[in-house]
Amino acid sequence: MSDRTEAAALVALLRAGRRPWAEYADLVEEAGSAAAVLDSEQSAEPATLFGGDGSSVQLEEIAAEIDRWEAEGMRFHTVLDPGYPDNLRGVHDRPPFVFVAGALVPADARAIAVVGSRIASQHGVWAARAIAEHLVDQRYTVVSGLAAGIDNAAHTAALARKGRTVAVIGTGLRRSYPPQHADLQRRIAAECAVISQFWPGAPPSRRSFPMRNAVMSGLSLATVVVEASLTSGSRIQARLALEHGRPVFLLESVLEHEWAREFAARPGARVFRSPDEITTVVERLTSPDDLAA
Repeated sequence: MSDRTEAAALVALLRAGRRPWAEYADLVEEAGSAAAVLDSEQSAEPATLFGGDGSSVQLEEIAAEIDRWEAEGMRFHTVLDPGYPDNLRGVHDRPPFVFVAGALVPADARAIAVVGSRIASQHGVWAARAIAEHLVDQRYTVVSGLAAGIDNAAHTAALARKGRTVAVIGTGLRRSYPPQHADLQRRIAAECAVISQFWPGAPPSRRSFPMRNAVMSGLSLATVVVEASLTSGSRIQARLALEHGRPVFLLESVLEHEWAREFAARPGARVFRSPDEITTVVERLTSPDDLAA
């Protein structure tokens, strides 16, 4: 069966909506085929899942839609595809697919996420830039979420250093959030990669951003928190990273928050003062020949 038919079968499963998406990622990987899972579910409940007449899903129409997505510059990678990021494939809550604008390269397996507050302090912006520059100098890809504040500083510093940066967004690729980052999103797609786990036209939502944080963590060998309040998505990502078995680095100034002081005591969390402390630990925890944690 063609890769395009397999991709279409996964889209059909997800649109039918019988199970949570993460469950479909597991089922498809276990079966080694989205089409096989689709056939099984069609046989079990054709009327309720795939139309009142029990007719077969028109995979040809979905395949044509995928072709149109890719003609727009959005590569569609299912969890079974070689193009699906290996680091992300290794976490329990991986999405069943990702869209990529631009291109991921093998070196992006050496990725570290740099995250923090949207309303960033001057010190936080300076620290994010210094961290991103150091990571680029040490041949790491800088992953962040294209938000205002710390994310913006990390992305732009990596680009200015002529390094790799990957933006993981909480909308579909046809949208930009915040809107003022549309130019930055286009630049990252042109020079590096922008990733979304949502349908191309999906708007931002309260639920989409924590999901985006999970993908950022999954893509990365470690997460660095530069600034974060109690309600920040960066705090959510720090928790998810530890659940993924990935180290979390908290800039010392973040310890002004009670949550950060409590978090710093957890196994896998570390407080740092200078960027070289991050890469020293990550190099010790990972092998250059096997970077998918």
